[in-house]
Amino acid sequence: MSNTTETRTRDMFTSRWGFIMACIGSAVGMANVWAFPYRTAKYGGAAYLIPYLICVYILAKTGVVEEIALGRWGGTGPLGTMRKALTEKNLPGKWIGIIPVLSSFAIATGYAIITGWVIRYLWGSITGAVVSTADTGAYFGAICGNFGSIGWHFFALILTVAIMVGGIAKGIEKVNKVMMPLFFLLFAFMAIRVAFLPGASEGYKYLFVPQWSFLAKPSTWIYALGQAFFSLSLAGNGTVIYGSYLSKDEDIHFCARNIAVFDTLAAMLAACVIIPAVYAFHMDPTAGPPLMFITLPAIFQEMGGFGRVFSIIFFLAIFFAAASSIVNLFETPIEMVASQFKLSRKVSIAIVMVVSAAIGIFLENGDIIGGWMDLMSIYLCPLGALIAAIIFYWIMGDKFAYEQMQLGREKPVGKWMIPFGKYVYCGISILVIILSIALGGIG
Repeated sequence: MSNTTETRTRDMFTSRWGFIMACIGSAVGMANVWAFPYRTAKYGGAAYLIPYLICVYILAKTGVVEEIALGRWGGTGPLGTMRKALTEKNLPGKWIGIIPVLSSFAIATGYAIITGWVIRYLWGSITGAVVSTADTGAYFGAICGNFGSIGWHFFALILTVAIMVGGIAKGIEKVNKVMMPLFFLLFAFMAIRVAFLPGASEGYKYLFVPQWSFLAKPSTWIYALGQAFFSLSLAGNGTVIYGSYLSKDEDIHFCARNIAVFDTLAAMLAACVIIPAVYAFHMDPTAGPPLMFITLPAIFQEMGGFGRVFSIIFFLAIFFAAASSIVNLFETPIEMVASQFKLSRKVSIAIVMVVSAAIGIFLENGDIIGGWMDLMSIYLCPLGALIAAIIFYWIMGDKFAYEQMQLGREKPVGKWMIPFGKYVYCGISILVIILSIALGGIG
């Protein structure tokens, strides 16, 4: 990292890999653990990987690169960056950046509740309550009922504050450098252990033997696109804000490529744990969201003495994924409050967390929180991604987009990337919005 004035006056990531680990932490969330295995199982096993990997490649080359570059150019969060761009071009709508900020805050508020569930399951795994309960469905129902987990919800917020008060370099970067490697190590260990379960081979067959007929079904491509789009955190907020803390010396294409690779690796590791385990114990691999909180705990019970250890390892890994995602989601509104109202970081954190806690209390119900998260992911998140893309590729122009993509990179950026971003990525963002509304969500 270079000793620029920007670096001295604004907290920054201290290394390329610190930035990449933080972005991977943002991308790797609970959806990697339940949605990717669930959809792989539902849409043709290895055949599903073909549209998924195509979508990841396209979105990383256009969307992830664009959001990092936009944030780095703006040197602030979505609101400030988008206002700067529109002011430079003498265009109205300078508050449009509030949309991705609000979506980030709303998702973070809901995510804090779910993170509280994960922490409660981790504690229940340690005490043995998860593997000894007579009914895993009833166990989860007691947690996700009205005001069923406020204490754990608030504990998740307190842990988030503890990470974020350290700032970017000493807080977010430092913690992600620990949590993300541990996440991969824990899932790799579980994948090895699952491989020795009787009947696991059927799960591997289902996962790796392609059912080619699914490639002819539009739903396979639609949900692969949705999974890739939301898994890469394309919403015009989290990647933009992290990009604002990145040195101009860094190659954002290298960063985007590694974010996509490790995010996909995390999803594949989760699939290699969950699908063979589900098959080994003759359960439904397409159980959807209940897979993580109901089906898997039931599997842990069937594992006997090792089940408790496996449960601890699993929910510890999920906690790392959740914690790394939640700090990214909260960083966007915290930075906005700090920059817009000229407040210290600690005061801004306190304001955002208190408001989030006050709202979150009334979302403490599984049905309500599900609707809340769907509302944000269907409407606000893809809209934020589209706004950021239009500003970068269309409003600021081809020359600007090329210069920002080239900044910090030795190898020339292909000229084709500009029209690819303008037409393909912006078109995909519009398509995601339309499909999300039509189908009630594809993320």
